[in-house]
Amino acid sequence: MKEQFITNVINLKSYNISESDKIIVMYSKERGLIRGVAKGIKKTKSKLGGRMELLVANQMMLNKGRNLDTICQAEALNTFFNLRSDINKLFYAMYCCEIVNNFGVENDPNSEDIYNLFYTLLEKMSEAKTKEQIMLCVLRFQLKIMDITGYTPEFESCVKCLKPCESDEIYFSIEQGGIICASCAQDICKKIKIPYKIKEFLSVLLKEDFSVHTKYDDLATEKICNVCINLLKNYIEYYSPKKFKTVKMLESIR
Repeated sequence: MKEQFITNVINLKSYNISESDKIIVMYSKERGLIRGVAKGIKKTKSKLGGRMELLVANQMMLNKGRNLDTICQAEALNTFFNLRSDINKLFYAMYCCEIVNNFGVENDPNSEDIYNLFYTLLEKMSEAKTKEQIMLCVLRFQLKIMDITGYTPEFESCVKCLKPCESDEIYFSIEQGGIICASCAQDICKKIKIPYKIKEFLSVLLKEDFSVHTKYDDLATEKICNVCINLLKNYIEYYSPKKFKTVKMLESIR
């Protein structure tokens, strides 16, 4: 008898395997990255229907397979409908979706933390009223998922001399994994000079819970958010085990 299990998932991507079937790639709360066959999904009378669309959260029943699981039932938990009515929300959500897909693994020990973070991101982004609010959600997500997966960027002390960076001349090194003081920066070839306020901004967002309203939620402009998202985008790409396909898409909404 086949093993059957139930888990909460968020759909990340899908691809065709026959005229009527698709493989759905999902991130699950209990098992990390999983792949399930949605049989007959392309037929008009399919019971799974829109629940297999990307960026939909489901409680799902699957039969465990050797290489691929088979999707038996799905009950929608949240369709995050408002994501699809705003091009900024949709494109940024797809970018974050790719981050989860790139860093997620099967039987991920961090599966519950990553699932909850991703769910919170999609929920908060759906509710966002302005582009700045959308971008702040993305920034929080970028920082938090790097923290969960073990690639936490350092924004407090110089990663070389380990002393607090308190001067206005601060650099960020992707390869070194964080900020560098002016003295140590002389020995680093690849670095980016960042304003002290940007360093403080990112440090606060990294420390605080996703849902905490900080002073930067009211002060951050679209320009500041763009600078920070781009910095973290390059950082995430550097440490990603897979190449990104959505990066060019983001450039179209800036």
